[in-house]
Amino acid sequence: MDYVNAFWVGGLICAFAQILMEKTKMMPGRIMVLLVCSGVVLGALGLYDPILKFAKAGASVPLLGFGNVLWEGVKQSVDEKGFMGIFCGGFTACATGVGAALIFSYVASFFFHSKMKR
Repeated sequence: MDYVNAFWVGGLICAFAQILMEKTKMMPGRIMVLLVCSGVVLGALGLYDPILKFAKAGASVPLLGFGNVLWEGVKQSVDEKGFMGIFCGGFTACATGVGAALIFSYVASFFFHSKMKR
């Protein structure tokens, strides 16, 4: 049942983003920022943890999950370091994921040659 819950919750998040892309004039970058900021807000309000416990990877993999990880890192760092934790907590919490994304995208650039849309 965990796989089913992860599938439909992750699919719902992706469908929401796709609807925003198709039905509004928002650019994809702004939609990405909206999703990350929504994850931060939901995490700050304590609403993201129940979703995460229910859907597991279906909620942690999309950009909402990235925003929640940023929030958790900042919250933990502020508890440990005070005000200065605001500036380093998000970087510490997301360093592994962002580093992996950079390395994998760099390696992929050797195999695929992307072109700008006209």
